[in-house]
Amino acid sequence: MLDIKFLRSNPEIVKQNIKNKFQDEKLPLVDEVIELDLRNREIKQEVEALRAEKNKSSKEIGAMMAQKKFEEAEVLKKKVSESAGRIEELSVEEKEVEEKIKKIMMTIPNIIDPSVPIGKDDSENVELERFGEPVVPDFEIPYHTEIMEAFNGIDLDSARKVAGNGFYYLMGDIARLHSAVISYARDFMINRGFTYCIPPFMIRSNVVTGVMSFAEMDAMMYKIEGEDLYLIGTSEHSMIGKFINTQLTEEELPQTLTSYSPCFRKEKGAHGIEERGVYRIHQFEKQEMIVVCKPEESMEWYEKLWKNTVDLFRSMDIPVRTLECCSGDLADLKVKSVDVEAWSPRQKKYFEVGSCSNLGDAQARRLGIRVKGKDGSYFAHTLNNTVVAPPRMLIAFLENNLQADGSVKIPEVLRPYMGGNEKIEVKKK
Repeated sequence: MLDIKFLRSNPEIVKQNIKNKFQDEKLPLVDEVIELDLRNREIKQEVEALRAEKNKSSKEIGAMMAQKKFEEAEVLKKKVSESAGRIEELSVEEKEVEEKIKKIMMTIPNIIDPSVPIGKDDSENVELERFGEPVVPDFEIPYHTEIMEAFNGIDLDSARKVAGNGFYYLMGDIARLHSAVISYARDFMINRGFTYCIPPFMIRSNVVTGVMSFAEMDAMMYKIEGEDLYLIGTSEHSMIGKFINTQLTEEELPQTLTSYSPCFRKEKGAHGIEERGVYRIHQFEKQEMIVVCKPEESMEWYEKLWKNTVDLFRSMDIPVRTLECCSGDLADLKVKSVDVEAWSPRQKKYFEVGSCSNLGDAQARRLGIRVKGKDGSYFAHTLNNTVVAPPRMLIAFLENNLQADGSVKIPEVLRPYMGGNEKIEVKKK
């Protein structure tokens, strides 16, 4: 959420930012909120003047009563009563106006970083760098669920009966591999100085609206019927929410946390064949990283965060690339974002396995996360990044480590989490 003072002083910058995000339907909101803000300040000034006059009159009434000027005192009493009524009337209007302002400000997108490429949607995202050599083996690579089935590692039919489409049972070595990746990712981040955390898997509505836009909430979140609780779509929601309505000291920054959680997502819409299996699902597990820091340090942390993901994937022999998200592909709260994509030898292309985002002070402003500095308090900056989400990561892992005989090689870093095994063998033909 933008600072109303910034919007008031820079309406054209805000409008151009809206245009850069191809959300022209929101342009009228800028003028509307400016008018509401002006009215809000007029109300406050009138209320302040009325209260000052009321206090003055109250003192005069006391003096008149002491002098037995009862008639004059009654006139003033009537005037004070009228002022009180007007103040109450204005206070009701003030509350209504402020609610309208907040609602509009929550929908106006954050100012994107000048380095963000201008583009309408994800088709105009820009490749930044490749890490590792993409390899296409001289043998056919099956679809990822077929690879898993060769190890008796997945049961989609039973999951469909139990929970419907978008769910799965992972079994045996594949389930163990899934847990191994999560455990390795946890230790990887701890070794990089992050504090490990397991957060609540449900959050209240005030946290939901603090961490994401209304459109994102509707597309992603599952609501718990009859309660003010939502299942988290990713643990960053709980992790940033941990700091709601807090004031940190500069000495306490940066806060660097890595968290494990299940994630629950609606995943609305129809999906193509490449998004079947475990690519796009309603429930999965994830290792996440978040940072709460000083504004001047957020871009430095942004670079560190996405590099953590790249290093993790490369340690498991998976080629990756980074993709800069263009303006039209950025969610409203984001200042800058980069996707990490893994190489798919089967598809002969890269696909998304994680996303790193700098949200500036947008989430902190919504959630009331302040920092106490030498010259007063200010809003912190927040960032988040996927360490690893095993369902998609498993696709990349299995395809890139599949051997000609159908076995899957276990990279050295994962072997301690897989009982020392160097590979997993096919269970059925």
